[in-house]
Amino acid sequence: MSTSPQRPLRAHQQALAGLVAAMSRGEATGVTDILAAVTPGGGKSLLPVLAAARLIEAGHVERICWVVPRDSLRLQAEEAFADPVWRAALGHALSVRAADNEPDPSRGLAGYITTYQAIAAAPDLHLAELRRHRTLLVVDEVHHLPTLSEYEPAASASSGQAPALNEDASAWSRALLPLLESAALRLLLSGTLERADGRRILWLPYRTGPDAGTQEVDLEAPSWAIIGYSRTQAVAERAVLPITFGALDGEASWLQAGRTAMDDVRLGPHRLSGPYPTETTRPALFTALRTGFARELLQEAFRATRNLRSRRRAERGLAANEIVQGLGKLLVVAPDQRSARRYCEMLRSWMPPWQAEREVRLAISNERGAPEALAAFRLTAEPAILVTVAMAYEGLDAPEVAVVAALTHIRSRPWLEQMIARATRVDPHAGPYESQRALVFHPDDPLFVRFRRSIEAEQGMLARQRRRNAEAETPAWLAEHLAAHRDEGEGRGITPLESNALGLRYATLKPGPVFEEARRERKTGQAHLIEPPSATERRLRARIGEAVAAQAVEDEAGLQVPHVGEGLYHRYNAVLKRVFGNKGRGQMTLAELEAALTWLERNRLSDHLHHLEGDPRYAWTAARRRRLVWDQASSYAGSQSERSATSAIIARKGRSPQ
Repeated sequence: MSTSPQRPLRAHQQALAGLVAAMSRGEATGVTDILAAVTPGGGKSLLPVLAAARLIEAGHVERICWVVPRDSLRLQAEEAFADPVWRAALGHALSVRAADNEPDPSRGLAGYITTYQAIAAAPDLHLAELRRHRTLLVVDEVHHLPTLSEYEPAASASSGQAPALNEDASAWSRALLPLLESAALRLLLSGTLERADGRRILWLPYRTGPDAGTQEVDLEAPSWAIIGYSRTQAVAERAVLPITFGALDGEASWLQAGRTAMDDVRLGPHRLSGPYPTETTRPALFTALRTGFARELLQEAFRATRNLRSRRRAERGLAANEIVQGLGKLLVVAPDQRSARRYCEMLRSWMPPWQAEREVRLAISNERGAPEALAAFRLTAEPAILVTVAMAYEGLDAPEVAVVAALTHIRSRPWLEQMIARATRVDPHAGPYESQRALVFHPDDPLFVRFRRSIEAEQGMLARQRRRNAEAETPAWLAEHLAAHRDEGEGRGITPLESNALGLRYATLKPGPVFEEARRERKTGQAHLIEPPSATERRLRARIGEAVAAQAVEDEAGLQVPHVGEGLYHRYNAVLKRVFGNKGRGQMTLAELEAALTWLERNRLSDHLHHLEGDPRYAWTAARRRRLVWDQASSYAGSQSERSATSAIIARKGRSPQ
């Protein structure tokens, strides 16, 4: 396989390339499932492109269906196929589209991208599509899908997770299971092979672990091919950046509710740090993230980002207000939406007003414009700071993120791995690899320290399922946080009072054993990407809408079609739909959209109103149109007769009109 000198394939990408090449040659015929366990930030997004490019070319499959956990990742998946460097390196010309739950989601392309939620909302539509074509089904971040309870061993039946959250995840699994069963080939991707609630992951093969009551992924299961890429390998190959942790210690005080307000007890101040978690660790952390400590940690992250951007500007000789990529960005992960809004206001208060709105954006689920803010943060030089809760913690491909403010009390290892990985991507605009480093600021509590130490060793492949006990990864307080949309302090009897920071210390994550160094990856800018199909569709639909509106306005103004109310634009849309086989713009393929736009440039919709004749929905309108046209014509003829008679009288009197 040819590769670009600017983008050498990583070890896991080479392994998949070799596997699909063998399958294309008719070898490895027994493989039906591929599991790729790739450390977050290690480059999973190329794997579906690589597999589809070879397997579709060889006729092994006909289409690809790529399922992602959230809507914001669909465009990134499109861009992976549209990346011009990889298109040249892999020699492919495939395009896929980000689809909604509508008929023909591929629209004549090589496949489509959808979400877990979309499949759960319309499972029959997607199942029919997979049965219609031999499909490569890609399930991204498969650890989101728990094994269904009827397939779960009795020892794993109970869970500390909230019932509502379990039901939502199980609904995704129930919707995806028939697709997994119907696909010609499955490629399952994950940055971690464990779930926070300890349950097994849907479809993965398990076997009994060496310790009593444990389960582990069966790496030797028949028909399975397992590809692993640990953080150690990724650092050695310079695929991800080393991490420096800035741990901020503090103390907090809060009220613990009693039976009545008079029974409330003031607790604290209690320190965040300590060698082991205690019963005050989580309440102190909960309080700290909503009071003065959060401001102190946020200021440290803000100063670090500002200093980094100033240094890089100076190194490049840039003016203070010059907007370029590669200066470094800050990602703030808040504990809840209320805190996220407060953090956003804090950050803006530290900037001049003209700069604040431009540089700091908020991306939370109930904020209007959140998807646009997320896309701008990822693809453009501004904004430089994004505040979020969960929208951007997993799968966000924003290489410019250099600093993360981890203002969250979630201490699940998979969740934290995904969060810190937002800063470990190599930024092609930020200079040599040696000059880059990820910086993560976090509370110095023993739960986070335990997580940090656990990832200093190479990320393992066994993903053992822990027995549930009082120290389970997902305690009741975290399940409540994940399941509820309200402020998580409510109902737990904790009223935050005050907190403050005590000291900051830095620790650099050890990369582990040094592997053979690979060449540095140099990426071209996102601006050079080929336009993704969904973006092209939106652009063409908008242009068609503008063309239809323009003709409606022109025809009404020129009296070519009489004004009959506010519906001419909608009637013209109906005419265009009938001209193109009763197919609306929302169902057209790219080729059909381009044909419709070309047709509008050469034809007038007013000449094709006869397409509405006989349609009962437009019968009254058509009759009224004919009557108005007749009245207008009669009025015009009458006025012409009056003018002729007046001219004759004037002529007889020998006077010419003035």
